[in-house]
Amino acid sequence: MDESIFDKFPEEQKLLANAKEADQAPLNVNGHFHTPYSFSAFTEIRQVFEMAREEQVSVLGINDFYTTDGYSEFNELASKFKVFPLFNIEFMGLQKDLQAEGVRVNDPNNPGRTYFSGKGLKFPVELNAEMVDRLLRVQDESNRQTGEMIEKLNHWLKELGEDLSFSFDQMKADYAKNLLRERHIAKALREAVAAKYPQPEDQKACFEKIFEGKAPKSEMADFAGLENEIRGNLLKSGGKAFVPEDDQAFLSLEQVIELIVRAGGIPCYPVLLDNPKGEFTDFEGDYNKLYESLLAKNVYSIELIPGRNKPEILEEFVNFFNQKGFVITFGTEHNTPKLDPITVFDGNGQALNANLKQIGYEGACIVAAHQYLKASGEEGFLDAAGKAKLDQRAEFIALGDAVIRHFVD
Repeated sequence: MDESIFDKFPEEQKLLANAKEADQAPLNVNGHFHTPYSFSAFTEIRQVFEMAREEQVSVLGINDFYTTDGYSEFNELASKFKVFPLFNIEFMGLQKDLQAEGVRVNDPNNPGRTYFSGKGLKFPVELNAEMVDRLLRVQDESNRQTGEMIEKLNHWLKELGEDLSFSFDQMKADYAKNLLRERHIAKALREAVAAKYPQPEDQKACFEKIFEGKAPKSEMADFAGLENEIRGNLLKSGGKAFVPEDDQAFLSLEQVIELIVRAGGIPCYPVLLDNPKGEFTDFEGDYNKLYESLLAKNVYSIELIPGRNKPEILEEFVNFFNQKGFVITFGTEHNTPKLDPITVFDGNGQALNANLKQIGYEGACIVAAHQYLKASGEEGFLDAAGKAKLDQRAEFIALGDAVIRHFVD
């Protein structure tokens, strides 16, 4: 039976009484990264904690797609390394009204598709049968799609006369935990080609054939770049192994939010913000409109991956939502083959400035306080109607700071 990290915590008043002065420097936080339980740059969860120790990151937030299966190991390692754990999850939902209108939300290629996170879920996880079934359905649909991709890939390789083939079960055993994703297929194919053709020029020739005469731009030693090319040429729309996602299998955003709240979490919108060309999606381009849209759905939390945004745009956006009282957290994702530091950097590769670091730490504090209160059987940051207690924001920050520092000291 999993044990909550809060089982041996002091009561709230004692925790606050023992807290040191609140003007201490904010701790380093990474509130969003993926693990091998979905797809990750990390080979194992322990690697994240070892990097956090080296880089002096004190708070980590697991954020896998469609699953909480990594929570137990994450919880155990957090206690061992004295790094405070945030228990998060991520979904892909569908807003059919926005899809019909052609509105791009935070998936720039698919109108209506909406990435959405839950922050600070209760651990050990408590879900009723209906919610467990909902979670399993999205996992099964994800695996069904990748299974069909593997079949189409095998047919294409056979047509080319390449003596390579894959099975869903073997690939899952070799590369995944319970969710086999598109990125796993790309990695498996890259490694299989490299094993069959030791010389880089032979590998390149093989990929050129697989890509229907299109030579790969990446060097064969650039694993991340090559795997992205495999996805783009083979697994995306127009590719020989492309399998469209079934819109009927997507949860609505309302269903995603209900699942998160039932699991004890805080609904959180992951913001894409500007792309390298300075462009925004339709949904995010107008900050006021985005704010009103989120409020209408009882969403009071946002998260960003600062490494993909221009620092000046990031700061302007974050300040806008911080002034509105939103819970704001930052992370790195780590859902590509490229192993970057666990420290959160901005789009110029620089450390976050003092203002952003403070805002991100305060967001983590609110999530930490929420987890602590939910573990004690209390409401947390959301009331019974699912509305955030914005008028108690300062109290949640103070409590969360005390919770985190008690754990990591």
